[in-house]
Amino acid sequence: MKRTPVAAASLLALLAATAPAAHADDSYGQGLDHCAAVAETTALSCHFDLPPGTYDVTVTLGGDTAGATAISGETRRALLAETPTGAGERIRRSFTVDVRDPEGEPTGATGSPGLDLLIDGPAPRVAALRVTPAPTATRLFLIGDSTVCDQPGDPYTGWGQRLPVHLKRGVAVANHADGGESTVTFLANPALFDRVEAAVRPGDPVLIQLAHNDKQTDAAAYRANLTTLVERVRARGGEPVLVTPIVRRWFNADGTLNNGTALLVNGLGVDHPAEIRALAATLATPLIDLTALTRARVEQLGPEPSKALYLTAEKRDNTHTSVRGATEYAALVAAELKARGLLPERAFR
Repeated sequence: MKRTPVAAASLLALLAATAPAAHADDSYGQGLDHCAAVAETTALSCHFDLPPGTYDVTVTLGGDTAGATAISGETRRALLAETPTGAGERIRRSFTVDVRDPEGEPTGATGSPGLDLLIDGPAPRVAALRVTPAPTATRLFLIGDSTVCDQPGDPYTGWGQRLPVHLKRGVAVANHADGGESTVTFLANPALFDRVEAAVRPGDPVLIQLAHNDKQTDAAAYRANLTTLVERVRARGGEPVLVTPIVRRWFNADGTLNNGTALLVNGLGVDHPAEIRALAATLATPLIDLTALTRARVEQLGPEPSKALYLTAEKRDNTHTSVRGATEYAALVAAELKARGLLPERAFR
């Protein structure tokens, strides 16, 4: 929906008329006094000076007039899906955020320290905001490549960036996916797996989707690398989950994706999804077959409509997803996490 631009002073006046006063009440700086209107929009940008860690965010949405509010944070992470409120209605929503440095891709730009939130949507209405430490929150770690990561710039969007909207307070998505990485490089770079390994606590799920950049990794090395990742996560008490890669949008003449390019068979003939499926069975590791799920969705849409899931029109890119594609694929992952009991039922919206 199109947003109607308003001046910053007008937006703050609207908030003052529809929301009770909110002020910082401890060292973490709670409240709307940490928010400022974004020029020429109806959005609010909020900043909290916090050290790295996990934090619960609780918002009261609503106002005297009807609204529709969404919240994102850090590097374009979707944290709260668009939520409608009626005139005079107040509703409370909570979620948990992983704050780290760097805030997006582990080898990317540092970003700003602390926690940044963007309160947006077609008609944002927020009455109160509170941020509190959540040191015992479960972290859902993501290991992956550019199809998973917190992409810094629109229109590129990783499915891990859209996953948090499916989770309630108590579980934070810790997205350590990084563009251009393979099973080889993720193990070799201390900024990548070593950092995840050090942070994993007993019970934390760790989703592993690496394949797109293993273009010259032979089958034996690929299996060995994934096995190392699984075993080291288990040694920390974490719960490894193997995830097959999202498909490339590469159609045959018959309208199917039944080819090596779409289904991630590399230059050495290594069928990555098949290797992952077999290894999951061998290691008794939970499997999310995202290749099968995304193939079904892309084939269901067909050659033309499926372009909207990828950056075909914008970038001639049939590998990386748009906001829509990442949103749909994140929903597939969330449904698998729920169906397989990889997170408790109460963790999901």
